[in-house]
Amino acid sequence: MSSQTPYQVLCVCLGNICRSPTAEAVFRHLCDEANLNVAIDSAGTSNYHPGKAPDSRSQQHAKKRGYDLSALRARQLKTQDFVEFDLILAMDYENLANIQALKIQAQQEFGANALLADIALMSQHDPDFFEQAVPDPYYGGANGFELVLDQCESSSRAWIQVLQKKLKY
Repeated sequence: MSSQTPYQVLCVCLGNICRSPTAEAVFRHLCDEANLNVAIDSAGTSNYHPGKAPDSRSQQHAKKRGYDLSALRARQLKTQDFVEFDLILAMDYENLANIQALKIQAQQEFGANALLADIALMSQHDPDFFEQAVPDPYYGGANGFELVLDQCESSSRAWIQVLQKKLKY
C-alpha cells in the first residue's frame, strides 16, 4: 500500500442510522487527530433506511462531543465492499454474522483472491469494552446514545493503536 492510498475502514450496524454513522464520524475524527491516512465509511446490513440521514438523536448527542453526522447518508452493505475495504468493523455479533455470510457471496462473485477486507468486531481490541457489542440505542433513551459514543471513542482509539503498528506510523 502506498502512502497516497488511504487504508479503507467500513463501520457496519443494522440500519446505518445510529451506531455505524457515529462510529464513522468518531473514528474519522480520531484518525485525523492521529494523522493516520485512513478513510472511513459506514453501512448497514439491512436496507431499512437507504439515503436517510443519521437518527436525529445520534446527531444531537454526537454534536455535543464535537462530531458532525449531518452529511452522512445510510446505505446497505454490498459485496463490492469486500473488494474495496481493508477492514470491515461490525457493531455487534448479529451484524458480524451477517457480514460473514455476505462475504461468502462476495467470494463467489469476485473470487477469494479479490477480497481485501478483514472482518472484526468494533470492540475487538478495546480494553474498556473488550469484545462487547455496541448496543442499538434506537428504542432507548439518551443514555443509550451516550454509551454508543463512549464505546465508539474507546474502540476507535484501540483500533488506531493497531493501525499505527500495521501501517508503520
